[in-house]
Amino acid sequence: MSDFLLQRLNEIDWGITSGQLLAIGLLLTWLWAIWPSEEMKALLHDKALQSRLLLTAFAINALWLINASITVGIHLHFLGLVTLMLMFGWRIATFIALLPVLFFATFVLKQPFDFAVYGLVAVSIPLFLCYVVYSQVFKYLPHHLFIYIFCGAFMNGFLSILFHMLPWSVWLWVSSEYDWSYLSDNYLLLIPLLAFPEALLNGMAVTFMVVYRPDWLYDYSDRTYF
Repeated sequence: MSDFLLQRLNEIDWGITSGQLLAIGLLLTWLWAIWPSEEMKALLHDKALQSRLLLTAFAINALWLINASITVGIHLHFLGLVTLMLMFGWRIATFIALLPVLFFATFVLKQPFDFAVYGLVAVSIPLFLCYVVYSQVFKYLPHHLFIYIFCGAFMNGFLSILFHMLPWSVWLWVSSEYDWSYLSDNYLLLIPLLAFPEALLNGMAVTFMVVYRPDWLYDYSDRTYF
């Protein structure tokens, strides 16, 4: 067992480049800009919320381990970001996602200092765009339970894969030797294949919480949606 762990650790590239340092600076700037002061204060005084947050972070981490590696830098895995956003709000969700991001960068990408790039491009951008979609749904569509589940969770879950894979493809195109035609044919082509299960996963999770644990959802209210 120890030999297996040592072998896996030896496969990890612990070097850091100037680009990775820049990405870390940009990620820290983004986290500072979105720092959720009131939510963090509430979190510090709510033991149940803290436990739920840690369990959710570990669940997301486990979900990301169901990963299919195509080639270096190109990976397919479910996200669960929309459920995370609807449970804790997009700002707190961004911070929670840093744990699976760090684990994924270290043990899957095998480049720990790529966590900032992956956290920015493949997680922070999708979470923010999913929040934009959710806020527009709330603003312009009727406040109905079906709208909340279908548009806020199911369709948003579908879009989260698009928001995740497209920016990451652009990053790979700019920063690696992959050309756009290769990424289109071997990575972006798989968006529908991954997006429908992702939509179903988020839709089912949110439906379960609406029925059995509505208090686990960040801004859900029976008074609003019934």
